[in-house]
Amino acid sequence: MRLKDKSAIVTGSARGLGASIARDLAREGAAVMLCDVLEDLGQEVAESIGGRATFRRLDVTESEEWQAVVAEAEAAFGKLDILVNNAALIEQVPFDDVTEELFDAVFAVNARGTFLGMRAAVPAMRRVGAGSIVNISSTAGVHSSGGLAYTGSKFAITGLTKTAAHMLGPEKIRVNSVHPGWMKTPQTEMVPQDWVASLLPLRVIMDTAEVAKLVSFLASDDSTMITGSEHLIDAGALLMGARDISDRMVDHM
Repeated sequence: MRLKDKSAIVTGSARGLGASIARDLAREGAAVMLCDVLEDLGQEVAESIGGRATFRRLDVTESEEWQAVVAEAEAAFGKLDILVNNAALIEQVPFDDVTEELFDAVFAVNARGTFLGMRAAVPAMRRVGAGSIVNISSTAGVHSSGGLAYTGSKFAITGLTKTAAHMLGPEKIRVNSVHPGWMKTPQTEMVPQDWVASLLPLRVIMDTAEVAKLVSFLASDDSTMITGSEHLIDAGALLMGARDISDRMVDHM
């Protein structure tokens, strides 16, 4: 219960990693506001968590919606201690197929959404006197991996995190990024799991719950001296070098 008496907002929490993060924060004692554009799924997850978990619709690209959600979280919980920017748009198409519209859409959710979330949450954290922001990037925010726009946006999150951590450090607001590798999600289950596991040094595919534990640690007072850091959690995937699982998949299929 290391997050007892804390409150949090988690974006992209209607399924997958976001839902796991919301569950783990609640398990550690936090009151959690789950946010997503997938209203029915998000509501189901919040109800399954129970306790002080609630759901609010949020399009992370809209500044006004961010302001409303933060205000609602403060009204419901009395304060805001934690923000997890997890909402993401994934793209993986050939170079010539990356249109301006696709590029802008990916950056709007992944990079602009992260910026808007931090901008909306920081005033509330200042009222508390401290806070923890965890931005979910990817191994694609460390090296070339996946689509052009997606990788670029995840690198952007890394830069936003480090600069915000530098600027907000004197106010005791910590900002860190988490960089997950291949995980068991509905989006990856169609790929042969045994084959993927055989590529990883740990020979196992991560469950999203493993990543959620890292997020809860960074959100807690157990990590008060950690800010501006990149936290890689990938079962050793990057030890494979520049060719990631997506590259190898082309050969395998």
